[in-house]
Amino acid sequence: MSSKARPRALFARAMGGQRPKVTRGVQCGTVLRCADNTGARNLKLVQVIGYKGRLRRVPAAGVGDLIMASVRKGTPDMRKKLFRAVVVRQRMPFRRAEGIWVQFEDNAAVIITTEGEMKGSEIRGPVAKEAAERWPRIASAASIIV
Repeated sequence: MSSKARPRALFARAMGGQRPKVTRGVQCGTVLRCADNTGARNLKLVQVIGYKGRLRRVPAAGVGDLIMASVRKGTPDMRKKLFRAVVVRQRMPFRRAEGIWVQFEDNAAVIITTEGEMKGSEIRGPVAKEAAERWPRIASAASIIV
């Protein structure tokens, strides 16, 4: 499997069907809180994997999207490295199909491996239902799904 095909295959496997439309509230350069116990504290969004945009438009991610993130604060062995992560909370309100508006108090992500497994073993704080439906490994580790 080529390196370009891998993210698409990971997306197709993780989606399992139609992806709900979520307002993209986290753009490139945003610092997110790391919600797992990998040793990272803050993540900076570098790239949104699978994002198709327009010329000169800043890529943005929503809840459940796969991103590339750089560790800004954390343990010395994790700092200044790029990891794949999934956005589990966003501050910008987004609307669910049943008409409910959902908004969290912070932007947060969970670090995952290239195979889609979680790098950490637990998640601190709530996880959006959209991210839990799309990523079953995250759903099993989450304590609260909102």
